[in-house]
Amino acid sequence: MTEDNIGAILKKLDDVYGVTKEGFYHDQPWQLLAGIMLSAQSTDKQVEEVLPDFCRRFQTAAQLADSPLEEIEASIRSIGLYKNKAKNLKKCCAQIVNEYDGEVPSEIEELLKLAGVGRKTATLFLADAYEIPGVTVDTHVFRISRRLGWAEGKNPVIVEQELQKVLPEEHWNRINFQLIYHGREACTARKAKCEECILGDWCERRI
Repeated sequence: MTEDNIGAILKKLDDVYGVTKEGFYHDQPWQLLAGIMLSAQSTDKQVEEVLPDFCRRFQTAAQLADSPLEEIEASIRSIGLYKNKAKNLKKCCAQIVNEYDGEVPSEIEELLKLAGVGRKTATLFLADAYEIPGVTVDTHVFRISRRLGWAEGKNPVIVEQELQKVLPEEHWNRINFQLIYHGREACTARKAKCEECILGDWCERRI
């Protein structure tokens, strides 16, 4: 792995997948956080289909926190794991209201204290809501960064730290969606399509 190779890969990812990705529909930061929470083990399309009505029904974090659990469940029933997500949303919004004066915190350590918010969700939220640079490591990023030789860590936290050292900070926020797209299209978990891969000239898996 060389800096030239990394630069070439990043340029190719920018050219093919773009440099920006529109965040989930929302009117307020807490609704964006809710959308990211709902997206776990669900598709973006599924989430986008429920968010407009969800945001109209629950216009403040306090309103959601005070709503019956059954009403929250009904609003997200088409989303995978909706019962567990509804419980987390209700508890998370109560924390936002009672512990943070209704404002979603902008520090990752505080976000991680919220119900249902893991490191991936927190990093994505900070990038989309506050444009705070961070590398979000999901299964695609974890798999592809190791195949490219960018990281060797055995868990997402270590890979996140490795990528922050390897990648220029201006690429941190967009590497997640770029590698998600690439992981779905070519560098799949089951069988990588190396013969079709746009990164084949620089990938350590092939060289």
